[in-house]
Amino acid sequence: MQIDSPIPIPEKYRDLPPPERPGYDWGSIAPVAIVHLLPLAAIWTGTRWQDWAMCFALYFGRMFFVTGWYHRYFSHRTFKTSRIVQFIAAFLTQTASQRGVLWWAAHHRNHHKFSDLPWDTHSPIQRGFWYSHIGWIYEKNAGNCDYNKVRDLAKYPELRWLDKYWLVPPTVLGTLVYLTMGASGLFIAFALSTTLLWHGTFTINSLAHVFGKRRFETTDTSRNNWLLALITLGEGWHNNHHHYMGSTRQGFYWWEVDITYYILKAMSWVGLVWDLRPVPETILAEGRRKAPRRRKGPRPPTCATPSTPPSPTRPEYLSRGTCRAAASASIPRDRTYELARKPARSL
Repeated sequence: MQIDSPIPIPEKYRDLPPPERPGYDWGSIAPVAIVHLLPLAAIWTGTRWQDWAMCFALYFGRMFFVTGWYHRYFSHRTFKTSRIVQFIAAFLTQTASQRGVLWWAAHHRNHHKFSDLPWDTHSPIQRGFWYSHIGWIYEKNAGNCDYNKVRDLAKYPELRWLDKYWLVPPTVLGTLVYLTMGASGLFIAFALSTTLLWHGTFTINSLAHVFGKRRFETTDTSRNNWLLALITLGEGWHNNHHHYMGSTRQGFYWWEVDITYYILKAMSWVGLVWDLRPVPETILAEGRRKAPRRRKGPRPPTCATPSTPPSPTRPEYLSRGTCRAAASASIPRDRTYELARKPARSL
């Protein structure tokens, strides 16, 4: 069946059935709408500076767990940790109220596999701003988790339990905030920071494929956006990430601020995490050659040559104008999907 797509569909996917569009589960939208409205109740309770300070702390504190753990650890496995720290981090990560870590990782891996294709979970190119920003979460059956995509994680029963009861961590956090800070703390410190956290996270899906600069010629529309990088602690270097998703670091160069990476690096100094995967020097050299501010003369050829190595992420998705050469053996492969197919050893 012919599927219309603004992005050319690779031959290997042309026989796939069209993605299902079951419509929205309007009942699931009500709790989210309530959280959005709760901060307005502070008009009657009043606020204190402590409420706003805690709102700031809970936004950026939980943003670190969203970016460092939902994304760079559970989705891409770009570093290692112990099983105990893995569970504690999963619990703290889920206080962001973005469902379980297995659900998050499964959907994100699907996003990378079909980036900007019709089967992408949240592509603004395919379905527009609203759907990619938040609408996809409230489709019918959106809460289902395909454990086959996260076999490396699903083998841990404690993570499966946490994924099933994903509302426990945010409920615990909200209760603690209310007991220690009162109603104004609940409305501002918890509800407002959660709302801002949701939309800060969602901007990467909806805006980082539309606004920004493209250093690397990926086959999707991912872009680097310095402003999104600031509000998400480093996730805005999205074109970098889609070109080489195997690194813990998404700000590839010193001038690309990546606070999540800096925190993870500090954690590695005290042994909480280890084996942070770096950006290969070949990728850094490629980016320096392609940086717009350094380009003087004709555009470098996209054909894979020793001076212009191909993308290591998905060589079969190379664009029409690119030689379909295999990725250079000197560039480490991203093994996210291999890990999903073959359970990793216990840490």
